[in-house]
Amino acid sequence: MKKISFLFFAVAALFTQTGCVSQNAAENSRGRVIWAEDLRYPRYGDNIEPVDYGNPDNWLAAGVGGHSDVDVFFLYPTSWRAAYGEYPIAGINNTDMRHWANYYLKTRASAFETAGNIYAPFYRQLDASFVVAQQPVDGIGYFGGVPLTDVAAAFDCYLEHYNKGKPFILVGHSQGSFVMAALIALYLRDRPDVYERMIAAYLIGMPMPETIYELFPHMKPAQNADDLGVIISYNTNSPVVDGKDPFSYPSNVLINPISWVIDESYALKEASKGGIIVNDDGSFVRTPNLADAKIDRSTGTLVTNVDREQFSSGAASRGYFPLGVLHENDIPLYYYDLRANAENRVKNWFAAKSN
Repeated sequence: MKKISFLFFAVAALFTQTGCVSQNAAENSRGRVIWAEDLRYPRYGDNIEPVDYGNPDNWLAAGVGGHSDVDVFFLYPTSWRAAYGEYPIAGINNTDMRHWANYYLKTRASAFETAGNIYAPFYRQLDASFVVAQQPVDGIGYFGGVPLTDVAAAFDCYLEHYNKGKPFILVGHSQGSFVMAALIALYLRDRPDVYERMIAAYLIGMPMPETIYELFPHMKPAQNADDLGVIISYNTNSPVVDGKDPFSYPSNVLINPISWVIDESYALKEASKGGIIVNDDGSFVRTPNLADAKIDRSTGTLVTNVDREQFSSGAASRGYFPLGVLHENDIPLYYYDLRANAENRVKNWFAAKSN
């Protein structure tokens, strides 16, 4: 296995271009830069051509809100499923991916719309079942391939053309959080002047084991509701799971999104600011006191007593997220707790800068 230092410099070489326009935009626009006939899936450290983010059609959102002194950079979760035998990387124009990305913009990113202007690129994704089937090291390698290449190019474009020096919040869920973690670990480590403007990063629905913080000591886990420049992360399960949660690791570093503590104390649902119940069309209903929460260190998950039949991931995902894994509802269950916390951290950011 390659040493981590070699991998870092290999990936860093991908991030040397500036601006939004790739050298091969016409080919990129067809979503066929990487050919299945290569019989090799691009991964961390490969020389991969990014998508053209000078094309506004490659942005899911570019400044929704538009009047805040803070931005929110959002990466949607896995939004497509490869057919049997299909190449496990979505083209940038994949219609299923774009449809579900819009759904997640409305039902996940919207939790943060009161904290800042939302920017969200479309990015080429990996098929979830393909990634879950890999060994952990291989999985990280694939997330750091095509998805991270696109997101780094999009973030370059965002910084040059949209950000104008504002502080920002990073938000991801599931695959979006994996890719965002790679962005923080690699891209932002090499850009401390940008990193110091990060108010917080909400990397929800991915395992963040202690080893990540050991390998990348510039990344800091949140300790409470108020700290800045930190990573907020948790994965939600029922007390009983009918199988193995692929993101359950006892070494995961979590925070409780109701009480904002890192110990195993129990937070009543009455203490929650509420969640949402999401409809198939992307509309949702605010539901006060929807979920309770307690960190379970033995599994490295956040446990809640909501109806697991109602809130587990859908039947199509049961092969890798069995009944009792509430992955699909990590954000909806605590939607208004996350909103209030993001607003609080923004307030703390400006208060700290005024001193």
